[in-house]
Amino acid sequence: MRAIRFHQYGGAEVLRCEDAPVPQPGPDELLLKVHAAGVNPADWQFRNGWYKDFAPRRLPFIPGWDVAGTVQAAGPLAGFAPGDPVFAMADMARDGAYAEYMVLRADAAAAAPRSIPLWQAAGVPLAALTAWSALFDHGALRAGQTVLVHGGAGGVGQFAVQLAHLAGARVLATASPANHELLRQLGADEALDYQGVALQRHAGGVDLVVDTAGGATRERSWDMLRRGGLLAGVAMPPPDAAAAQARGLRASVVAVVPNGARLRQIGALFDAGRLQVQIDSEFPLAEAAAAQVRSEGRHARGKIILRVG
Repeated sequence: MRAIRFHQYGGAEVLRCEDAPVPQPGPDELLLKVHAAGVNPADWQFRNGWYKDFAPRRLPFIPGWDVAGTVQAAGPLAGFAPGDPVFAMADMARDGAYAEYMVLRADAAAAAPRSIPLWQAAGVPLAALTAWSALFDHGALRAGQTVLVHGGAGGVGQFAVQLAHLAGARVLATASPANHELLRQLGADEALDYQGVALQRHAGGVDLVVDTAGGATRERSWDMLRRGGLLAGVAMPPPDAAAAQARGLRASVVAVVPNGARLRQIGALFDAGRLQVQIDSEFPLAEAAAAQVRSEGRHARGKIILRVG
């Protein structure tokens, strides 16, 4: 099969499009014929070697853990049948979706939403699961609370805005001015320039910050939170929990894991017309390096997709 692999850590130039063996599924696993893969910051962060000291990968390695495709073969305990269209976030410890075929645990997959094309479904799992975890697992967000989403037009941000709106929260979201209308369409009550002073109007009034930006944007966020509020860090490095505690605040790191049951809930929201996915750009598999460079630029409006099948 064709696959994108890296044989050493480094920049986008280490990615190679080459032949690789087709993996074989175990009893509780699926072999997917990949239709499309979502491109996420984790893909190039692993490629760059950011995590090699505590999460090394056996090289050569196939990146990509957002996937949509059809079941080619299923183990006897998998609960799916050949031909089923599915979407999934796969285990990051294993070869990923930048390939014509991949294997993943069946409990990581769910039936793909019927209301969107299968290739678009590849842009949903990791970002939507991350947003859900930040808002509800970490933030325990309730109706009537105020949430500030940084990078609201990005991959995770677009789902955080929509899910928080559906939960009945008051949603503030930051992005460049060109994306403010999109934020309002997604459900933001107020769209803010992440470099502007409008944030200061909300100082001390925010219950939860979902931070997909980090850096100076994160530092400005501490003043936004009311006492006891939480900053849920999606962007790396992790937020400083001790610094938060000194301010009477809380901080946590959002580390997402595969979850097929939750993806079924997310898929149902799509089919009910309550969620949408914004696609920034598409690249063919052979141009995976260009797709990762686009992601590294941190200016994508929505999700970046690799079209495989």
